[in-house]
Amino acid sequence: MTINVGIYLYDKVEILDFAGPFEVFSTASRVNARRSQESDNLFNVFTVAEDTNPLFARGGLQIIPAYSISEHPEINLLIIPGGIITDELTKNHIISWIITSSNIANITGSVCTGAFLLAKAGLLKSKAATTHWEDINDLRSMFPDIKIKKNVRWVDEGSVVTAAGISAGIDMSLHLISRVTNKDLAILTAKQMEFEWTINP
Repeated sequence: MTINVGIYLYDKVEILDFAGPFEVFSTASRVNARRSQESDNLFNVFTVAEDTNPLFARGGLQIIPAYSISEHPEINLLIIPGGIITDELTKNHIISWIITSSNIANITGSVCTGAFLLAKAGLLKSKAATTHWEDINDLRSMFPDIKIKKNVRWVDEGSVVTAAGISAGIDMSLHLISRVTNKDLAILTAKQMEFEWTINP
């Protein structure tokens, strides 16, 4: 059975916040196919944005999203990356989409300041969470009901998982692979990527 991984994009998204998870899940599919000789992809990874017009990540990288929020495959695992999220926090239709999509998805994850969008959507209320170390005070100030954790790579609250800054999204994604499949595949994926996975948060 293929697991659909939808990664939300927006202007000024942090590149590694979305590209790291994209690489992890797509690499895991390749590794799994070699290992098990399955014809189907274990993970179908795609990007979703407000619309399918080109947008620019931080640093000026141009991206063309695969789908819009109004038309995309069902998402089983939703990833909200960080970046400059000021504008996204003001878009009620985006927050509504995150709420609706997370209700359908088995797991919703965030990387870095993506946690602010999950918090705005009410997904972190009374839960433990983390974000980039520079943004912890702001997250605490804006959403005082969240139990902020410092100096961790990710926080797993079951249906919601948050990662710290940038490269921590890779660690979180490998952790999610170990959850939804098995730890061996996560280890093999990290090896294929030549990435030293921080197995414990």
